[in-house]
Amino acid sequence: MRQPIIFEPLKNAKRIKVYIPYELHLIRNSFKALNSTFWHPNQKLWSIINSKENLILIKKVFHEGFTTCKEKPYVPIKTVTLNEDAMNALYALEKTLVLKHYSLSSINTYKKMFTVFLTKFMNYDLKNVSKAEIEQFIFDLIKLNNISESYQNQLINAVKAYYEHVLGLPREYYDIQRPKKSNSIPNVLSQQEVLSILQYHSNIKHKAILWTIYSAGLRISELINLRVVDIHSDEGYIFIKDSKGKKDHKTILSKHLVDLLRKYYKVHKPSYWLFEGQTGGKYSTTSIRNVFRTAVTETNANPWATVHTLRHSFATHCIENNINLRHLQNMLGHNSPKTTELYTKTIQINNKNISSPLDNLLKK
Repeated sequence: MRQPIIFEPLKNAKRIKVYIPYELHLIRNSFKALNSTFWHPNQKLWSIINSKENLILIKKVFHEGFTTCKEKPYVPIKTVTLNEDAMNALYALEKTLVLKHYSLSSINTYKKMFTVFLTKFMNYDLKNVSKAEIEQFIFDLIKLNNISESYQNQLINAVKAYYEHVLGLPREYYDIQRPKKSNSIPNVLSQQEVLSILQYHSNIKHKAILWTIYSAGLRISELINLRVVDIHSDEGYIFIKDSKGKKDHKTILSKHLVDLLRKYYKVHKPSYWLFEGQTGGKYSTTSIRNVFRTAVTETNANPWATVHTLRHSFATHCIENNINLRHLQNMLGHNSPKTTELYTKTIQINNKNISSPLDNLLKK
């Protein structure tokens, strides 16, 4: 019979990850009964708050029938000072992206990733670097630095942007191998978890920020770019300007949110941006993440949740409330209905909200 696995947490890790084979029902139930345990469906792992006391409890639950495994850490990539040719290439990429009106955050990401590429190839003639050399470089980063799939994709995007947009090479010329696309399901909070998070803060600005993100299904970038004039209370919608992919769209305006925003407006009187910082200008993403993290921690909600989890939860709860998929697609600003259909996989499957055909047969 297979044994549970305890993954030795990395330094400063907040949680201990545990794998429990499906057939070990009694052990799993004993582990679930411990405080602060949580199931992570995407990773197929359980976790518990990282402490010496909890590690002792886990080992008692598993008795002697477990194995341990070290989590493989990310190894930082060494940085070096770029030479003049490399700096010119980096500037050429930035100039091209600015002319194409990429967002500031996207430009910064591309520059960061292309800098990693240049640390390896700055002494090469970039026009003559082969696809095989680039793939070997990425392979080494995966093996030696344990870069993630998203990091790999961002790096490839930056390299291809330089060769295709700056040097004008055909797209097929550098068709670099990407990681196999995973069919992971977005992390979603339960309705009770969302309610606890939204009700936690007494600060009216913090409360209004979280309410707006969840009630309208917003990305964090959409929230900070909201203007006062984007709230159309009479018509019942929020206008989202220059969303992801430079698209405009509309989303729902909650009646309860309208009441809260009116109270917020009387207190803070924002002049242009709906949510402004202490010295004016847009509210910072870091502050929003801190506001959300505090609420999650204090309410014992899913510790792996992020601000974007509120958007995933909005979409899932809309589907659970039988909102039309086409309407949901428009509210989320998706180009393709296939992107929106992903949320049909996140709805809760249990006998409290769905009846088995067997139950229906026996009722008759």
